[in-house]
Amino acid sequence: MAGDITETGSLYSPFMGLIYIFNLIVGTGALTMPRAFGAAGWLVSLVLIILLGFFSFMTTTFVVETMSVANARLRWKTREKQNERVHGTPYSYYERMKKDDAHTEDVIEEEEENQSEEERRALLAPVNDPKRRRVDLYDITERVEMGQMASMFFNKVGWYLFYLCIVIYLYGDLAIYAAAVPKSLRDITCPVNITCNIKPSKQINLTNSSPCWGTTVNRQNAYRVYLGAFTLLLGPFVFFNVQKTKYLQLLTSLMRWVAFTIMIILAMTRITHGKGEGHPVMASVTSVPNLFGVCVYSFMCQHSLPSLVTPIKNKRHLSLLVFFDFLVILVFYLVLSFTGIFCFKNMDIKDIYTLNFMDKCDPITSAQEISYFLGLFPVFTLSTNFPIIAITLRNNLKTLFHRDGYTYPWIIDRIFFPLLTIVPPIAVAFGTDDLEFLVGVTGSYAGAGIQYLVPAFLVYSARKEQRILFGPGSINKHTSPFRHSFWVYFVWVWGTLSIIFVTVNHILTKS
Repeated sequence: MAGDITETGSLYSPFMGLIYIFNLIVGTGALTMPRAFGAAGWLVSLVLIILLGFFSFMTTTFVVETMSVANARLRWKTREKQNERVHGTPYSYYERMKKDDAHTEDVIEEEEENQSEEERRALLAPVNDPKRRRVDLYDITERVEMGQMASMFFNKVGWYLFYLCIVIYLYGDLAIYAAAVPKSLRDITCPVNITCNIKPSKQINLTNSSPCWGTTVNRQNAYRVYLGAFTLLLGPFVFFNVQKTKYLQLLTSLMRWVAFTIMIILAMTRITHGKGEGHPVMASVTSVPNLFGVCVYSFMCQHSLPSLVTPIKNKRHLSLLVFFDFLVILVFYLVLSFTGIFCFKNMDIKDIYTLNFMDKCDPITSAQEISYFLGLFPVFTLSTNFPIIAITLRNNLKTLFHRDGYTYPWIIDRIFFPLLTIVPPIAVAFGTDDLEFLVGVTGSYAGAGIQYLVPAFLVYSARKEQRILFGPGSINKHTSPFRHSFWVYFVWVWGTLSIIFVTVNHILTKS
């Protein structure tokens, strides 16, 4: 393989893996959810978010199962090559397993100085050889990115469609993050002076040419200064593995919990003091497509699972751990959104929910320290996700351009691909901070493809190849709880309907 396409890096505990997944999922989508809830109605929102969370969990287990089959396939190819060198001809892994009566396990030799002797022992040594250690055929020990899985299980057309989808999504995500963080910092440090006894309609209307910091520097230039600092601070992470962000992940995870807790407490305080102004409707069908898009984006994690799951040490109860993670996230979303829609009028809920707590004229939310902390919360979430998304895109780009038997030179592997990953989205962010169209394409069409269609097609193809290579009796310990083919077909239909919903939403918005 090329470079570190399957390089795992340092291992971490299941708890650390849950933190990584939690941080990846809970981002800007959570902050746009209260407004979407208020527009669509509390009952429709409750049913839809539970349903979409369930589908996202299902496709997450599909990706994990495909990763395990991909690891088994890599082991099979390695053993096939070893047998060909020793016996002069390849043979079926399924036939060898039937012969040895070993249906689910593969034997891997301990490394020795003499490679040829190791290969002979791997194939010819008796089963009870104490020098051999047994590794389950489906153990997820090598990181196989979604791009590599697509090359294993898809045909050429499917492979190119996958990369079109993943590249649009990941580049779009990085461009959104690169623009949103500096923009948030600019808005916090270049605020407009608001007088409490003046109506909002008469307040100063800010533009990009308005002065900032009390100097001749305008808001647009201030944004670019922050973008440059953002690039210098977070850009270098793309040259390393995701594990290098461990302590950053822990810190920002704590910040997320604190920020969510503060917003929930402040909203509940207003409600209990009789200042809750929200009276949400039960259902509004016209707003469902928008809520659908927000929820799809809010549960997105499938594209980065190989980088996050593979380094987990103990994967025995992986599906249960992921389910617990999704359950915690779902509860957070529900509590945050429901307190928001009953606290604020529907028309007053901001696109970024934290802005509702920066009103210095409100005695409950006027504490300056809390306002600044919540204002910086999007900066925390996006800054943490940026390295993970960038590393995922880098690894997929390596797989896209990789050819069998070719090894990337060091400068290509360690310098060119990281730069190819980071430069385009930063360039887009420098050119404009208005990414409305890009957000729509990224979160809606590409997002639905990555979250629903790609995992379903991957697991369908992986199960088919598993039966061919290892036989119908081979047991995969990482098989999804949704192993029946019905669920795969159902996700295909659901993914198609989601794209239709998003299209209808765009049409209604423009009309």
